[in-house]
Amino acid sequence: MSQTINGADRPLVSVIMPAYRSADVIAQSVASVQAQTVTDWELLIVDDCSPDRTYETAGALADADARIRLFQTPTNSGPAAARNIALENARGRYAAFLDSDDLWLPEKLEKQIAFMEDTGAAFSCTAYDRIAPDGTVLGRVTPFAKADYRRVLYFANPVGNSTAMIDRRVLGEVRVPMIRKRNDFALWLAALKVTDYVFGMEDCLALYRVGEGTVSSNKLDLIRYQYRLYHDIEHLSLPRTALAFAGLAYNKLFHPTWKRGRSGERR
Repeated sequence: MSQTINGADRPLVSVIMPAYRSADVIAQSVASVQAQTVTDWELLIVDDCSPDRTYETAGALADADARIRLFQTPTNSGPAAARNIALENARGRYAAFLDSDDLWLPEKLEKQIAFMEDTGAAFSCTAYDRIAPDGTVLGRVTPFAKADYRRVLYFANPVGNSTAMIDRRVLGEVRVPMIRKRNDFALWLAALKVTDYVFGMEDCLALYRVGEGTVSSNKLDLIRYQYRLYHDIEHLSLPRTALAFAGLAYNKLFHPTWKRGRSGERR
């Protein structure tokens, strides 16, 4: 059932989906949204000027389901710009993030919304499995149960992008910091300047597809963007930036869950 926000009927959930070079898989991702037990959603797909038929494929899906809204960036600008276009046009109380080649399990929205209502969480994530391009399950990644901003998120990013959900009534009109890589991490840090905690569910409710199309394939490039995140966006001093890098490296090497976590984000 649609709720009333600011005097207008709005969907309960806005699903934020940036898309790039995903013509072969985006229909599966969209189908996993359409299979949700919660049906009161809108799906905002933003194609980042894909060179394949992603836009046309998404257009056909939108033509067949009025809940799907399709946008396109003026030029190829990266996932932060695409996510922000979706957030600017979102109407739901909750914003849930899903990459265009990942999948949700059918009860993802229902269980996560109930969890947020029960805990009072304004920001949550769930466990997820990694899958190969052919759908083979590679292993579950389970997030922390509860973490605050300074103690955990600077030193790791255990929040799988396609598992995250925020309550826009509490967090307001959050936007993704305009950094081409590590922007999902930057968004979580921005959200945790408004709310004290991110709450993690142990339920495995999403499937992250491992492939070659990630922004994070160049590790040296990722280090440079991680530095920009800490120093330029978060405005950490050089000593605190070094400490954050040390904590991040430690968790990648020694933490049994986070070291198996997703290594980055899509273009």
